Amino acid sequence: MNFEAKLTFSFSTMQEVIRRIAVIDAFRGKWEVIEQKNNRYLRELRRVATIESIGSSTRIEGAILTNEEVEKLIHNVKITEFRTRDEQEVFGYFEALDLILDHAKDIALTESYIKQLHGILLRYSDKDQRHRGSYKTLSNRVVANYPDGTQRIIFNTTAPHLTESEMHAMVGWIAKALEQGQIHPLLVIGLFVYEFLSIHPFQDGNGRLSRLLTTLLLLKTGYDFVQYVSFETIIEQRKADYYRALMAGQQYRSTEKEVVGEWMVFFLDCLHMLTVRLESKYAVYQQKGGYLNERQRQVLTWLQERQPAKLSDLATCLPDVSINTLKKDLQYLVQQGIVERIGRSKATMYLIKDT
Repeated sequence: MNFEAKLTFSFSTMQEVIRRIAVIDAFRGKWEVIEQKNNRYLRELRRVATIESIGSSTRIEGAILTNEEVEKLIHNVKITEFRTRDEQEVFGYFEALDLILDHAKDIALTESYIKQLHGILLRYSDKDQRHRGSYKTLSNRVVANYPDGTQRIIFNTTAPHLTESEMHAMVGWIAKALEQGQIHPLLVIGLFVYEFLSIHPFQDGNGRLSRLLTTLLLLKTGYDFVQYVSFETIIEQRKADYYRALMAGQQYRSTEKEVVGEWMVFFLDCLHMLTVRLESKYAVYQQKGGYLNERQRQVLTWLQERQPAKLSDLATCLPDVSINTLKKDLQYLVQQGIVERIGRSKATMYLIKDT
C-alpha cells in the first residue's frame, strides 16, 4: 500500500496544511517554556482535560454520561458495582487514558500494544469480553451513533481476513516514517488515524481507541500540550465535520483517487483549535488566578467550562465544598474583578468577566 501517495495534496490544500502546522509548532515551542517552569496550574488543567476527554470520547460513540457524572464515577466507583454499560465504558477509557498520560514516552506503537490497549479499554464491558484485545472476525462498518439511539452508516471497512495484513503494513509504515523524520510527524499521525479508522481492526471500540492512540502519538512526538486540553471534546463538538472529512477519502478507498487532504486539514484544524483553547484556559490562571487558593482556582476552572452558572449548579458539581464556602469564594472572585454577577437572589448567575 502506497501511504505517501495519499499525502499528495493539491497546491491549495498543501498551503492550508503548511499554515496550520506552522501555527501548531509555534505554540508547541511556547508551551515547552511554560512546562519547564513546572507551573502549579498544569495539574488542574490536566485533571479537567482528562474528565472532558473521557466524557466526550464515550459520548461520540453513543454514551450519555455528562462530564460531572464521569467525574463522580471515576472518583467514587467500586468496579463491582457498575450499573450500566456507559459506566463500564467510561471507566475503561479512564484507565487506558491514564496509562497513556503517565507512560506515553515509554510505550512503543506496535500491533501487540494496540491490542493490549484495546483490552484495557474494554476491560469492564460485559458484552465485549469475548473479542477484546483481538482483531475482528466479523465484518463491521463505521457507524455514527446519536443520543436518541439512531445510527447512520458512514462507510464500510476492511474485511476481517485482510485486517491483520493491513494493520501490519500500516503500523510498520508509521514506525518507519516517524523514525526517519522525512515526513512531518503531524502528517504521519493524521494519516495513521485515518487508516486505523478505515481498517476498523476490532469488532468494537475502534473510535475510542483511535482517539487514545492519537493522544499517545502526539505525546510521543513532543506535542505534550495535548494532555492539558481535550482533543476529544473538539471532535465531539465537530462530529458532523469529523465524519464528513473521513468520508471524503473513504469514498475512493483502495483507488488512485484516495487522497486524505480534506481529512488532514480537518485534523490539523482541530489541533489548532486545541492550542487556541489551551492558551485561553492558561491565561485565566496566569493573569487572574495567580493569587487564588486551589479551591478558588477550581471554581474558576469550573465556571470557564460551564458559564453562566448558578451557585446551586456549582454546589452540585463540587459536593465536597459547603455552599457557604462556595458563596464566599464567588463573592471574593467578584470583588477581585475576576467573576461577574448577573441577576439577583435565586436567579443570580456567575460568569468570568472579560478583561
